[in-house]
Amino acid sequence: MSKRITILGSTGSIGRQSLEVISACGMEAVALTANSSVKLLEEQARRYRPELAVLMDERAAGDLRVKLADTNVRVLGGMEGILEAASLSSADTVITAVVGMIGLRPTLTAIREGKRIALANKETLVCAGQLVLEEARDYGAQIIPVDSEHSALFQCLEGNRDRGEVKRLILTCSGGPFYGKKRAELQGMTRKDALQHPNWSMGAKITVDSATLMNKGLEFIEAMHLYRMPPEKISVLIHRESIIHSLVEYCDNAMIAQLGAPDMRLPIQYALTWPKRTPGPAVPLDLWNCGSMTFGTPDTDTFRCLKLAMEAAETGGTAGAILNGANEEAVSQFLAGKIGFLEIAEKVALAMERVPVVREPGLDDVLEADRAAREAID
Repeated sequence: MSKRITILGSTGSIGRQSLEVISACGMEAVALTANSSVKLLEEQARRYRPELAVLMDERAAGDLRVKLADTNVRVLGGMEGILEAASLSSADTVITAVVGMIGLRPTLTAIREGKRIALANKETLVCAGQLVLEEARDYGAQIIPVDSEHSALFQCLEGNRDRGEVKRLILTCSGGPFYGKKRAELQGMTRKDALQHPNWSMGAKITVDSATLMNKGLEFIEAMHLYRMPPEKISVLIHRESIIHSLVEYCDNAMIAQLGAPDMRLPIQYALTWPKRTPGPAVPLDLWNCGSMTFGTPDTDTFRCLKLAMEAAETGGTAGAILNGANEEAVSQFLAGKIGFLEIAEKVALAMERVPVVREPGLDDVLEADRAAREAID
């Protein structure tokens, strides 16, 4: 069970909810990091009194250093500061809540210090899953998933002694704000439209990924690595209500599911308290009044990003890094109003065609695949 926590990305949605959990469960935040939000990180530092506060933006870090001069909080900036937070000796657990490929180096740094990794940065495993898991094994680091779907699978598999008994992992998917629409209807969808998720309150990038179904595609690849399952043993199921967070089907055709209200504080807390369960701030699920639950098949022709991710999963090697790098760049362009919604998938497909795959990659190969994918669609 975790006691002293570093949060990489404390000002984002997962980071803020992590602080609620830490406070409610009597834990301590020893380091907080963010990108450039001086005001919010100052507020968090004054409330939680960590040893270390870091902003990736060096200029913003300078501002924060001045603002926290009357406290004992040490302030650092840049990637070196993030890496120091990830390796801080006083922390037993690192919550990786940063979004995107930028989370890979800090996660590897924390793993090499033997920390428990509460993993909310799915891109780490999508881009370098084999490398990350080998490092975790070599350094004795635990990786506990924070994503609601992967936390659900983790919980459903806890009583399983033999992974050979697992017939299939089933990832549930709300379908996002555009569920049921066809390509013609998606042609004019705007940033505002894409950010209207029906169930979850998340950051802009992950909300757009939910609208394209790329988020589920990234989780598909992540599940392969986390649970060492081939792609043919993983399925995606549309479940609009986000009550069943995922399921495991066993060889005798029994299914075990994890249910809960759509509240990220529950999987965050379980990643910190595992293998124990304790009372916490998550909203209870009221089964008597939650209404009907519905299920369906994802439309991978309309939502092409999911199909592209499944293809990357089959290919392996650096295909995941290419897929992810292109998607990060395309989503950034969409949020900036430079491209249309349907062009996100088109650009990802273009990068997957143009950038060659390295089958047995090292870290440099992964980083180069990410760079080349971004350049291919810029």
